[in-house]
Amino acid sequence: MEKRVSFQDYAIVACGTLNMELNQLKEKGFLDARKILYTKPGRHEVPRELESQLVRQIGKAKTYAPNIIVVYGGKFCYVNADDPYRKIDTIIQEQIASEVRISRVKATHCVDMLASKEEREQISQGRDVYWLTPGWMRYCRYVYQGWDKGLANENFPKHTGGAIMLDAVGYYDKMAQNDPEKLLEFSDWMGIPLEPYPVTLDRLLGLLSDEVKP
Repeated sequence: MEKRVSFQDYAIVACGTLNMELNQLKEKGFLDARKILYTKPGRHEVPRELESQLVRQIGKAKTYAPNIIVVYGGKFCYVNADDPYRKIDTIIQEQIASEVRISRVKATHCVDMLASKEEREQISQGRDVYWLTPGWMRYCRYVYQGWDKGLANENFPKHTGGAIMLDAVGYYDKMAQNDPEKLLEFSDWMGIPLEPYPVTLDRLLGLLSDEVKP
């Protein structure tokens, strides 16, 4: 993975579910943004809270850099049942001021930021898979806020191909060594087997780099 661009004139606002991946990019010297700000993980279940946190963090980001990249998906991260026409990009556009440029990575959700649709099709080999990232398990109490076993049974078992964690940070292996019971509990709660699939951070870095303008 080669560093493609500099993020020195940029601040990042991202969902907390991706903090492990973004922190690794930062630690390895690929993401030299002035500031990385996170919203609380898993707020897609509470769109009003997601919106307020996103607005607040974008406001903070404006004090650090003239350019802001929002790391949220465009299709699945924000769904407002009370106002279906209000999208994540609507919220972002409302925060743009004359002296600040704000853009969003071109992806549908965090899973798509780690592996494209075509890559996921190749990985699944035709299976109906439930996709997730390490953050979905680490912050499951937020990501699945309000879910009980009944709701889990309604949603997970229909994915007959099981669950695949796109792991770019070695999270699954660390859990398997240090706390295997947590993996078993999470899989049991879903009612389907969970397996890791190692990926790189190349796609995420590429999506971020695409938003850096000359």
